[in-house]
Amino acid sequence: MAGARERARVELTAEILRLARRQVAIGGADSLSLRAVARELGMVSSAVYRYFPSRDELLTQLIIESYDRLGAVVEAADASVATADFRARWEATAQAMRSWAVAFPSEWALLFGTPVPGYRAPQDTIGPATRYTAVLMGLLVDLEAAGARYEQAVPAAMAADLEVLRTNFSIDCSVGALAAGMQSWAALMGAISLELFGHLHKVVGTPGALFAAVIDFHGDLLMAAVRDARPALAGTGTRRRTSKRP
Repeated sequence: MAGARERARVELTAEILRLARRQVAIGGADSLSLRAVARELGMVSSAVYRYFPSRDELLTQLIIESYDRLGAVVEAADASVATADFRARWEATAQAMRSWAVAFPSEWALLFGTPVPGYRAPQDTIGPATRYTAVLMGLLVDLEAAGARYEQAVPAAMAADLEVLRTNFSIDCSVGALAAGMQSWAALMGAISLELFGHLHKVVGTPGALFAAVIDFHGDLLMAAVRDARPALAGTGTRRRTSKRP
């Protein structure tokens, strides 16, 4: 009997999340309503509140799931390419991000669109939120280990923040590498958002064209930092990784 009750709870939780995600896709994250979900389920709202005590807790679960879905896609793209083929890793993970965003635009908007008024993401979201960025950090670490040197000047305020980030997350690369990587990642995410949110209308008509240019431009910048490890960038490695990077 206990097993049946637990299965019923799991199934109802999944259905609540499905309906909530549909609400967000139709009306945006700020339209999410537990009462509306309860109506669709044919239940009184108090029954749904036993599963999610507040709208914010339901929204948090949706955000966590979306971050995990994006993280898994980016991790798989990185793991599918030979470790030493840094350029291919950069391109594969970037393309994976855009493909996921195009396939699930409402989830991208939930994570990277307009903040929901009054909502503050709790600590629970931090781990899932770092999964996709951890892939880039791993690439930066491997690039520096292969001889890359990122010697660009980093503004003092940004350098101080990145030093805190490097320390808190035990990232084994320089502040210069972090700065270069974050600028490149921000450019990719910006290109995706411009495309998805319609800001390229009558500017760049070919889907993904701006994104492809951004990949090439920032890929060149990241790879150009290698001085004494040119062979590593040739992409001659054939070993494919089957597990996620730490």
